This record gives sequence, C-alpha cells and structure tokens, in this order.
Amino acid sequence: MNKSNQTRKIIGVDVAKLKLDIVFDDFHWTIENNEAAFEQFFSANDYLKHEGLFVMEATGGYEKPFEQYLLSHDIQTAVVNPKRIRDHARSLGQLAKNDRIDATVIRDFSMTHEVILSQQKPPQEQRLQALLRRRQQLRRYLITEKQQLETTTDKLIRASINSMITILEKRLKTVDATLQSLINQDSDTADKKRRLMAVTGIAEQTANTLLLRLPELGKLTHKEIAALVGVAPFCNDSGQYRGRRMIWGGRKEVRTALYMPMLSIIQYNPPIRRFYQRLVNKGKARKVALVACMRKLLTILNAMLKNNTDWCPDYEKNL
Repeated sequence: MNKSNQTRKIIGVDVAKLKLDIVFDDFHWTIENNEAAFEQFFSANDYLKHEGLFVMEATGGYEKPFEQYLLSHDIQTAVVNPKRIRDHARSLGQLAKNDRIDATVIRDFSMTHEVILSQQKPPQEQRLQALLRRRQQLRRYLITEKQQLETTTDKLIRASINSMITILEKRLKTVDATLQSLINQDSDTADKKRRLMAVTGIAEQTANTLLLRLPELGKLTHKEIAALVGVAPFCNDSGQYRGRRMIWGGRKEVRTALYMPMLSIIQYNPPIRRFYQRLVNKGKARKVALVACMRKLLTILNAMLKNNTDWCPDYEKNL
C-alpha cells in the first residue's frame, strides 16, 4: 500500500453529481464534473499536475470521472472512505457544512492521516469490475420484480412483471457469459477461480466477487485481509471496562458474497461445520460464530492463493 507523499501539495475535493469544489490553501475553485472542465482547470493550474495530490471521498461513483482523468494523466489521487472524513470533522468540532467546508475538511484529514493512492487499473480489470457491478444491479432488479409478482393479482400487471423478469434473466445470462469468457482469457485468474470453486460451498458468483472485489486476496497477511473485508473484531475497552468486540467497515460486497454461501458451508463443508459447532457449543451467539467462520474461511482462501495450493480436508487441523 502506498502512502501519500507529504511533500506534495494536498488538494481537497468535494464531489457532487454536477460539480467539484477544490480547495488548496486559500484557493477555492468550483468546476463542473466533466472532462472539458477538468482540462480547463489544469490549463490554468498546470503546476498542480506535477505537485498535487488530489483527495476526495467515495460518493457512489460520482468521483469516478475525475479520478480516472487524474490517473490517466499521471496525477496523484486518493479516494477516502466518507466515514473517516465525518469522524475527522466531528473530532474537530466542525458542525457547519457546505461544499467548500467539506473540501477543506477532506484536505485537513489528508494532511494528518495516511491515505492510499489510487492505481490505474488495466482496461480488462476495469471491464470485469463494471460487468460485475452490472450483474449485481440486474440481480437487485430481478429480486424486486419477483417480490412484486408474489403480491400482485392484477392480470395486466402480472403480465408486465413476467415480461420484465424474462428480459432481466436474459440480460443476466449475457453478462454471466461475458464475465466467464473474460476470466477464462486470463490463465492466472482462471486458475484462482478454479481453486476457489473447489471449496465446498463456493459457487461461481462468489468466486467472481472474491476475485474482482478483493484482488488483494493471496497478497496480504490473514489479519490484513480480514480487516480489509471487515470481518476482524475490534476491541472496545476502557480502563477496567471490557466492551463487546465488534466488526465494522470493510468491503460490504465481499462480506455479503461470503455471508450467504456461509449458511450452506456450515452445513455441508465438514471442517467449517465442526468449527462452527465448537463455537456454538462454547456459548457463542450463532451470528458471531457465523462471522468467525467467514473470517476463518477467508484466512484459508488467502493462504491457498498465496501458496498456490488447493482446498483439502487437511485444513481442518488449522481450525
């Protein structure tokens, strides 16, 4: 992980759908959120291309155009979790809020905290991630339509819903085929997917999510990968008080991808099932035991990809 270079000029950027507020020292610029405005901004402030580190919050995708523009022009940038910015603002007692203030808080945060620099992803990886996002969108739409069908009696509306379900299922099948084709073109990725799917309970879509949403799998320590996903318990102690350990943060999509299969894994994967049962027998709440199993499985998967080994029941001795 790269750390921000504290010798560079740190610029805070508050991102909205239509505009950006950019703050550096006493300077404040408001520009439109499009490439033509980016070009105009850097034409007038060329020195920031070479000396600037632009830091912004993740805003549901609205930050992507500016982030991609910066990366494509070799300009350093970082995208920070909004919760970290909000917590920083509260620690400063900053109650007032507008776009310029938000950009200033982001800049202040970046001057006192480590930020991870964004990296330009290869075109194929970008396409794979875009396809995975599209698949998740289609799945949500499909679930919504099926739920509506269960509670609708009107014949005309049911016909409309059934028609939409057919369209969504067809689009979903096309996306799945394209994803599979692209993954198979990369022998290393295809081999990793084969290893993951050999684990009892991990199906194709879970493997795809792990590979595309957690590219660090197999490259970090077991503690680092658990914290990155958000399944590592954090202490909540003060003096003699010992609070409940809790998980928070991390990559929600990866946790979701692990949580649903885990309900099946604790039934049909013998080593994980026995590990789960031991925790329950010790008095752990079932949900706590389930998260512990997610963390243990993630540790095993991380070791498998790191050491280029396949799943086997012998892993049970480490559980």
